[in-house]
Formats: sequence, C-alpha cells, structure tokens
Amino acid sequence: MATGRTHRPATRSRGIPEATVARLPLYLRALTALSERSVPTVSSEELAAAAGVNSAKLRKDFSYLGSYGTRGVGYDVEYLVYQISRELGLTQDWPVVIVGIGNLGAALANYGGFASRGFRVAALIDADPAMAGKPVAGIPVQHTDELEKIIDDNGVSIGVIATPAGAAQQVCDRLVAAGVTSILNFAPTVLSVPEGVDVRKVDLSIELQILAFHEQRKAGEEAAAADGAGPVAAARKNPADKGPDGDVPAVMPA
Repeated sequence: MATGRTHRPATRSRGIPEATVARLPLYLRALTALSERSVPTVSSEELAAAAGVNSAKLRKDFSYLGSYGTRGVGYDVEYLVYQISRELGLTQDWPVVIVGIGNLGAALANYGGFASRGFRVAALIDADPAMAGKPVAGIPVQHTDELEKIIDDNGVSIGVIATPAGAAQQVCDRLVAAGVTSILNFAPTVLSVPEGVDVRKVDLSIELQILAFHEQRKAGEEAAAADGAGPVAAARKNPADKGPDGDVPAVMPA
C-alpha cells in the first residue's frame, strides 16, 4: 500500500477550489452514512441537505470531479464515495504522528475513526521521559528525541501537534525539518511554517467563544422582545450609545 510520503492528492493540480475541497469531507461523511444503510442512489437535493449545503453548490462542486449524476436517478452512492475518497487521497495509507500525549493527545490516539478514513497512527511522541514506553491505545509512547528517526522510518508527511502552546512552534519546526508537509495543530497558538507546508488549526476555545457570542446576542434579542421593543429601539435606550446628534442605534435598520 502506498504511503503518504510518496503520493499526494491531485486536487490542487486539477484546479479544484479550496472551498470545494473543504466541503468534500462533508459530502463523504453523508455518503458513507447512506452507504452503510445500503442506499444505492441519492439526489443532489437529498445529499445537499444531509451535508448542510445548497444543491446548486453541491452540483457545482461535483462538476470539478467530473461527476454530474443521472437525470431522474441522481448520484451513485458507492461510486461517489470512491471518487471523493480518491480525490482526498483516502484510498491510500497516510501514516500520522501525534506529538504531545496529554489528555487531548491520548483522546486523539484512542479515536477509532482514523483507520476507517485512510489514516494510520504510526507513532505517539511525548517530551516526558516518564511517558516513554507506556502504551496508549495499544501504541507505546516514544520520546521526542526519536522524532526525526520515527518520521523517516515511517515515511510520515502528516503530523498532529497536541502540545502546550509554548512547545508547539519548536515541535512544528522539527516536524517540518524532518520532512512533514502537513500539520494539524491543536495547540492554542499560531504556527509559522515555510511555503509548501499546510497547517490546519483546531481551537476548541475559539469555537466555544463564538458560540458564547451568539448565545449572548440571542439573549439580548429575547430580552428586548420581552420588553416589547425590537433590537434597534432597545439599543436606543442605552445612554452610552450617543453620538454628536443624539442617540445612535447599535443596529442600523436595513
């Protein structure tokens, strides 16, 4: 089976837009669910609803793959699963290293979805000497001193960083120097990488803060509605929101 170091997805060379690439995993997840239920075909409207996009956007995305479906029948589920998996590079074996085996790193190591999606956890790496040799998810943790050798021996091109923020950039630099060209970063910091290295950042605290913003706004709207006033009128009641010409609404009417 091919390894990640020698084969890379052809999406960029084929000119597929990044926004489309970002939606392909959503389609694949919905299609996999249909496949598990032995559903043979699916319409663009049904698949779009399952993926959370509109059907016109879905049809445009699939046109980049050369897949147009059949009028009155829809799309062949199994073929689309294969086609999208191939486009994303999931029909080959991608060895992955996880660096930082704290609570989050251990949770990632125990995630059962990697293997079914084309990823193999090749190694778990941690800077704590006390962790060396301890099995996590059936894989013995190795010390960071071995990082470069591990990457070379396993042909790793994808690294996952789950370290504290202060250690993330140094780990990133070592991964890149050793040949890793794609990094999934869970550390709460922005990484600096050279051109040609892809970084995807997952920050749970930021996502929660965004949700908190929406919850606060909904609560404010509900309070305003309970007082019998819309958001504009409620904003005008705040004496702090005044301009040189008097009250300035926080939300301007359309």
